[in-house]
Amino acid sequence: MKRRSTPTQQSILSLLQTAGSALSQDMIEQKLKGEADRVTIYRVLNRFCEDGITHRIVSDDGKYYFALCRSCEKHHHTHDHFHFKCVTCLRVECLPEQVKLTLPQGYKAEQVNCWVSGYCASCQTV
Repeated sequence: MKRRSTPTQQSILSLLQTAGSALSQDMIEQKLKGEADRVTIYRVLNRFCEDGITHRIVSDDGKYYFALCRSCEKHHHTHDHFHFKCVTCLRVECLPEQVKLTLPQGYKAEQVNCWVSGYCASCQTV
């Protein structure tokens, strides 16, 4: 079943496409300047996750960020990669390499959340 597209969904998608990095709900709410409330934004972001448009990143402090699924094939998501947050500029981005994880025999990974914080290339040179 195809979902109906709303102006709010289009605004949020546009923000994610132009951001160049992952955005949190409150960052999106601030950029929308009252166009949508917190609950509506979360609903749209969660639907984007369900539909494979975005993926959810859980930061080290439990805050959710959302990033576009740029390299994923439909229904085959490859989100087992590191996410990086700069402690200076607070930019959150997906790093390109996939995580190689070896578990003990009898264990099977369902989801991996890898988070690294430090200084991005831009902030290191300042």
